[in-house]
Amino acid sequence: MKKNLFLFFLFLLFSSFLHAKVIEVGANKPMKSIKKAIALAKIDDTVLVYNGVYKEGNIVIDKKIIFIGKDYPVLDGQKKYEVLSVKADGVIVKSFKVINSGYGTLDDPCGIKVYNRKNVIIQDNILDNNFFGIYIQNGTKCIVKNNKIKAYGKQEQLIGNGIHCWKSDSIQILANTISGHRDGIYFEFVTNSMVRRNISIHNSRYGLHFMFSNDDAYISNVFKNNGAGVAVMYTHRVKMYNNYFLENWGDSAYGLLLKEITDSNIIGNHFNENTSGIHMEGITRTRIEKNVFKANGWGMNIQASCMDNVIKNNNFVGNTFDISTNGSLVLNTFNSNYWDKYEGYDLNKDGVGDVPYRPLSLFAVLTERNPSTMLLFRSFMITLLDKSEKILPSITPDNFIDKTPLMHSMSL
Repeated sequence: MKKNLFLFFLFLLFSSFLHAKVIEVGANKPMKSIKKAIALAKIDDTVLVYNGVYKEGNIVIDKKIIFIGKDYPVLDGQKKYEVLSVKADGVIVKSFKVINSGYGTLDDPCGIKVYNRKNVIIQDNILDNNFFGIYIQNGTKCIVKNNKIKAYGKQEQLIGNGIHCWKSDSIQILANTISGHRDGIYFEFVTNSMVRRNISIHNSRYGLHFMFSNDDAYISNVFKNNGAGVAVMYTHRVKMYNNYFLENWGDSAYGLLLKEITDSNIIGNHFNENTSGIHMEGITRTRIEKNVFKANGWGMNIQASCMDNVIKNNNFVGNTFDISTNGSLVLNTFNSNYWDKYEGYDLNKDGVGDVPYRPLSLFAVLTERNPSTMLLFRSFMITLLDKSEKILPSITPDNFIDKTPLMHSMSL
């Protein structure tokens, strides 16, 4: 009986494939209009669009179809319309060039927008000069993969985000390249989702910005030369592994800004040439491990509101200040990090310094309290004060200390 039932469902599945058809659209095809082709299509049909420029206003896909371009046909919103709206489950959108969406601060017109749907795939598209690039609204199990998304906004209020996800679950953002938007990737109320192997550069605010989004993972992405770096706020159980935070400079810029984060892992990342590698406010029970902090203004800025965090097995190399804080109470733990400013010795040759290291310098404390003291940076007087502070600590907290500093940098 079970075997017969299985064969029956298998027959129905193959029957649906046999009945699916391909509707071709192009200048040399009987069908000239994308909208008419979608209207004629049945569930599981393919609408194949050939190279050309299509100015058909807002194109709405309201049934489960495969919507695919050949040689990147152009869907032009003429700076008036949302270009492509997906309003059905299981739609595939692939290999289009989507340009010139309308602009609006109330309805957020997009190059491609998914409305309250699941299992939608948006892949291998080029999006150019749209207000928002790709927008997933209340989506589930959607995939945004290998798209190139570019805009040219000069002011934050005049441009949207490259990939924007709101109130969604189990989203995958994979191998996209985003530049020129307000935020490269934006998550709000997004759970159980993955952001992996994306490149987000030259965005006016954040390369990645997410808020109130729990149980997400961010792996092997590059965030470079964005206005303020990356911001992670009001979120629990974040996993950030093997990302690159590069060249995010400015008065209020960070490689990574962490605010009100709990129970998270920041592991195996590279923070190179940022104003501040990591800036932490209200962070609790978070592991910061096996990261490289290189050539930053501040390696880590740990506010007094942070507690029960473990900073372990990291490399601190060539930073102006390795660590800075605005308080005297130390509630975090430093273990077995490599500090290039460490001047201790290792008599038993076990690779661990015999003398504990205090990574918080007197000058870092003074600069935190009075930024204008940076005018004295590298002066003989400040060098003398720092050396004296290491011998007889008076301002820096006694327990701000790495008891097992490494003698050699780790290969990370």
